[in-house]
Amino acid sequence: MALIVKDILKSRGISIKDFAEQLGINRVNLSNQLNGNPTLETLEKWASALGVSVPDLFNDKTSVINCPNCGSEIVISIKTPLPK
Repeated sequence: MALIVKDILKSRGISIKDFAEQLGINRVNLSNQLNGNPTLETLEKWASALGVSVPDLFNDKTSVINCPNCGSEIVISIKTPLPK
């Protein structure tokens, strides 16, 4: 699953700097969190600030199935629209 926080911010016209200020942290810390592995607590703060649920911060649902004919893995990814 991929985080789409940056995409949500961009679609709403919110800069990373402005979002960091809204969260009460500096831009560099937010950028590091966005590019790293944020904790559940961090994801909850972002979701609350954006007015969305934590699952809305992720854009896809991915499933892997095996081909019945050759046994190869097939990755199925469903992209969801950005939350408004």
